[in-house]
Amino acid sequence: MKRLLDCRASDFRQMTGKELKQSIKAAEGRTLIAEIICEDMALYPNVTNAEMAAAFGADLLLLNFFDVFHPQITGLGQTEDGDMISQLKRYTGRPIGLNLEPVDPNATQAEQLIELPVGRLATEETFHKAKELGFDFVCLTGNPKTGVTNSQITQAIAKARKIMGEDMLIIAGKMHGAGVEGEAGEEIVSEKEIQNFVEAGADVILLPAPGTIPGITVESCKKLVNLVRKAGALSLLAIGTSQEGADEATVRQIALFSKMAGADLYHIGDAGISGIALPENIMQYSIVLRGKRHTYIRMAASVNR
Repeated sequence: MKRLLDCRASDFRQMTGKELKQSIKAAEGRTLIAEIICEDMALYPNVTNAEMAAAFGADLLLLNFFDVFHPQITGLGQTEDGDMISQLKRYTGRPIGLNLEPVDPNATQAEQLIELPVGRLATEETFHKAKELGFDFVCLTGNPKTGVTNSQITQAIAKARKIMGEDMLIIAGKMHGAGVEGEAGEEIVSEKEIQNFVEAGADVILLPAPGTIPGITVESCKKLVNLVRKAGALSLLAIGTSQEGADEATVRQIALFSKMAGADLYHIGDAGISGIALPENIMQYSIVLRGKRHTYIRMAASVNR
């Protein structure tokens, strides 16, 4: 099984969820996922922010704020809705994922919540549509002020697995609070809830990286990462608190902390500038994870190789 760093664009179109998971495991903590708000203005005209993230070292691309019933990717050009994701794969040579949100209508609100369009909710209909559109993986998580709860994430994992089968890699968890009482800071997720995620069918458990939300240290994060590994899943440590737009030294420190905590893959968020992490911060994160040689190869190699 190839590592993601060694794969060609043609390989990604053939990977099942199990194969993608095994490739991440084989990389031994050197896989970087960049999140992108695909409807935001592109950093540069006629080049998608997804292409920009791939060019600066991202291995996987995760689309945020993407409505499966009204798909839009700024900078992609004239493309039929059904071909949008396959076109983005051709341009980037990367696996493409999608955020869907398991909103809990009964959640105890910690703040005023926003109402999401149906195309962004984690439902049977959106799971079917995401599979039809050709996504390689789905991330069940919560943006700020959405009312996503861990109990709803658990239910959504089981539903997604039933509908999407084993061909879809499922990531689940929260990188910050989603406007819900009792699920923020150190209380963002319990050990029992992590176990529930894995038992429901999640391949990868998403957790906040050390230093990104109050109270999450290397020690506390490592404890949860070890729990995830013992349960048979992979761990993803995420920067989702706009620190993707901080200075390179901050990103470097978070990357090293996350590596110390034992993450299998690493996430950098979408709030740097115009719906993407600062490109130099994506590159810096990649350099910390695997050095300049592998980073420059990742940045330079043609997707047609």
